[in-house]
Amino acid sequence: MCDDHTAIEEEAALAAQGLSRREFAAIGAAGMLGACAGTDSRAGAPAIAETMVSIVTPDGTANAFFVHPAKGKAPGVILWPDIAGLRDAYKAMARQLAADGFAVLAVNHYYRTAPAPLLATMAEWRTPEGQARLKPAIAAISVDGIKRDAAAFVAWLDGQKAVDKRRGIGTQGYCQTGSWAIRTAASQPERVKAAASFHGGGLVTDKPDSPHRLFGQAQAAFLIAIARNDDAKAPGDKDALREAAQASGREVEIEVYAADHGWCTLDAPIYDKAEAERAWARLLALYKRL
Repeated sequence: MCDDHTAIEEEAALAAQGLSRREFAAIGAAGMLGACAGTDSRAGAPAIAETMVSIVTPDGTANAFFVHPAKGKAPGVILWPDIAGLRDAYKAMARQLAADGFAVLAVNHYYRTAPAPLLATMAEWRTPEGQARLKPAIAAISVDGIKRDAAAFVAWLDGQKAVDKRRGIGTQGYCQTGSWAIRTAASQPERVKAAASFHGGGLVTDKPDSPHRLFGQAQAAFLIAIARNDDAKAPGDKDALREAAQASGREVEIEVYAADHGWCTLDAPIYDKAEAERAWARLLALYKRL
């Protein structure tokens, strides 16, 4: 998770690039996204369409970013951003996934507190001001609330012309929302057929409803991509995940990547392009099942 240990590791990663945290924040998401994502320039990449949308849930109205191939229908995907929330970095990631052939709903999971973006970049999470904005928003979310949101987002996707309802829905989460992707699959088994957690936190707990105990409630295949520093802090988690996967009978790919917590997020100080691209390739392989 994004704790004091990961903050120290982020500082070390920035120092290796010759940057201070303040300098990195000054570069901002725009600089990182221009270097790492931007528009898809691959030959034959489809045109995409995008818009901000509002989705009514039992708890209020969530704003979200919806992006999909401009023509035809595509499998739906629910993208849960990391602890810093929906912002330009995750819009860029959603655009990339749309260019890969999916109708992507990147959600503002903090809608109970405020519309997105609460923060412009991941770097703001490390500031007192950023934490003051996010901590109440995090506290407003419950496990039951995540399930209600998942149901609302699945229903919304199924109501869109751009979504192929004959195909399953995928879901992916990062950092704190890695566990939410698993909960989404478990609470919406008829529709969610693939779920991925990237450097997810809280996957293994001692609670009866711990995410690792939910594989059997789903009808999905799973990808669990673990950061090496998270694994170093809790080396038994991967074993508990593997045991739970075997007991559930579900297909669960579990791997510790050679990168640190946050490596998949474009505007994270710890972003690792090579390992992020490798994890993305595994995500696309997973989503072929939809």
